Formats: sequence, C-alpha cells, structure tokens
Amino acid sequence: MNIVMSYIEAMLSNKMLIAALISWASAQILKTIINCILTKSFDPERLVGSGGMPSSHSAFVSGLATSAFMHEGVDSPLFAICLVLAFIVMYDAMGVRRETGKQAELLNQITEIFSANYAEFDTPEKALKVLVGHTPLQVFFGGLLGLVIGIIV
Repeated sequence: MNIVMSYIEAMLSNKMLIAALISWASAQILKTIINCILTKSFDPERLVGSGGMPSSHSAFVSGLATSAFMHEGVDSPLFAICLVLAFIVMYDAMGVRRETGKQAELLNQITEIFSANYAEFDTPEKALKVLVGHTPLQVFFGGLLGLVIGIIV
C-alpha cells in the first residue's frame, strides 16, 4: 500500500502531468460553457466529449509540450518528443478526425432517408457521433490555452 501512495504522490507532484491535465479540464469546461451559451441548454456530455471549441486534445498536448519546454529546456529529448506528439495530435484533430465527423453526418442523413422511405430498412439504435474533429480555429485556441496553462503551472 505504501508503494501505491508514493506513486500517487509522485504523480501529483509531476508539474508536466498537472499542466496537461489542467489544460484538458479547462478546455472541457470552456467547451461546455460555450456550448451552453450557443444552444441555451446544458449538455453534460460536453464535459468529457470530443469536438467543439476549444480543442481539449490540442490543449492537453500543448500544455504538456509547454511544460516540458519550461522544465527541461528547448534542447531536451523530452521536449522534442512532446512537441512532435503535439503536432501529430493537432494535425489529426483537424484532418482525419474532422473528416470522420463529416462522414458520420452524411451517413446519419442517409440512414434517416432510408428509414423514412423503406420500412424494411433496419436502422442502428443510435446515430453516429458527428462532433469528433476540430476546425483549425478550435485547434488554435486549444493550443493557445495549453500554452498559457503550461507557462502558468
């Protein structure tokens, strides 16, 4: 039990991990507030869901990379790894994941048309999730949020 507590204490004192987690949580909270203002209703799924403004994926990895820079320096291998990871995650959020969301939207429309016109068409129980990717602006503001929190932490 002592060893578990020492691991937990070590994790809680890891500023890089804390910066990443605070960046992610801040983005999720901001995303929920923005969604609440735009839709005039509270959607608890936005607290943990992907997609939306700002990108929590981008905030998470940019908070991590910024913290690695602040603690380890620009010439450290750890910072290089975190920076490369951040670029991959941000690129993926705008590319593949965004296209997946567009495809889900189209497939949901096709399913609705088939369901309305063909009684024998067996529809899925749930529509596909559309909010999985990000626009470049959402990624930019997520990255900016992570940068600021990484500096503060």
